[in-house]
Amino acid sequence: MEFQLSEAQKLIRETARSFVDKEVIPHVKAWEEKGAIPQTVTEKMADLGFFGIPIPEDYGGAGLDYVSFALVVEEIARGCNSLRTTLSVQTSLAGTTLLAAGTEAQKKTILAPLARGEFLGAWALTEPDAGSDAANLRTTAKREGDEWVLNGAKRFISNGNLAEYVVVFAREPGTARQDGISAFLVKQGTPGFHVTNVETNTKLGLRASPTADLAFDDCRIPADHLIGRQGEGWETAMYVLNHGRLGVAAGAVGIGQACLELSLEHARERRAFDRPIGAFQLIREMIAEMAVEVEAARLLYLKAAWLRDQGEDNRLAVSLAKLFGAQMAVRCADRAVQIYGGYGFSGEYPVERHFRDAKILGIYEGTNEIQKMIIAHELLGELERAEA
Repeated sequence: MEFQLSEAQKLIRETARSFVDKEVIPHVKAWEEKGAIPQTVTEKMADLGFFGIPIPEDYGGAGLDYVSFALVVEEIARGCNSLRTTLSVQTSLAGTTLLAAGTEAQKKTILAPLARGEFLGAWALTEPDAGSDAANLRTTAKREGDEWVLNGAKRFISNGNLAEYVVVFAREPGTARQDGISAFLVKQGTPGFHVTNVETNTKLGLRASPTADLAFDDCRIPADHLIGRQGEGWETAMYVLNHGRLGVAAGAVGIGQACLELSLEHARERRAFDRPIGAFQLIREMIAEMAVEVEAARLLYLKAAWLRDQGEDNRLAVSLAKLFGAQMAVRCADRAVQIYGGYGFSGEYPVERHFRDAKILGIYEGTNEIQKMIIAHELLGELERAEA
């Protein structure tokens, strides 16, 4: 593994950093108050090619590596984790599903414009009674002639109200657990498809990212909206989630890096007892701990991305990166608030937002507890197989 980024990777990272400094950080507070990210922002991201970084050129993307994509995800999260969520859902989840399992027609007509950022996509697996236990999903898909009929509900779907197409996981009636689950494309506006609730700035974090509840009431979609083979949706979902978790891990480093940079600035400028607070040993200790953890988390996600680029199995590396990254982001945000003192408790300062946004990283796309289970399974897999 090379520890030196290529010139192309450095350039795309600097492009993303410049975009975040100019177009994101000065405006995040206003976005959170409105509970929305302006369309002009995602259009600028599309112009920069961010949505299609790891997607092949034949399908509207740039055909670049996952290390480059992860670097961009980190920079976007450094500015705004709500915007990072939009990027991750678009590319790591919706886009990757179509790239991995979609038909050639689906890749040309839907994946390509997704990769170009011409419209937004969403990914609907979670349900009211199927979160970490996603195999317990109850949304059904019944084949009737040349159509599939969907019935059920989805919960906590990022951008579910804004997406032109939603990737929906549903099972054939009469099947249980992983059996019979398939993935489908559902277009916004399809009869029987309803957005029943949208949460934005009422949430603890991600207040500029809409989180929608979706309902399907005899929602009829064409048979060719099936993604991949019938009954193989569970395998597709698990493969795609591994990519999504890589994005979360990189995003966690973005939050940690932001907290470190803000803490350094405040420690130099804020004075107490006739000296900058950065002169005090306990402040310096917190900053040193943040720097160590951010760098360690960065190396973990870069290894996971590098393994993906080499075509190697990176499931263990991704879960290690996501688990440590999610925990690191919470710890760094907590330290940043402590360094800011009373100002850190105020919404006037960005560390308060990073503190709120960090918590979700250990919950969505596989909780910290799920990551621990995956890590233990990967490490003890041979033992488990031997005992079986």
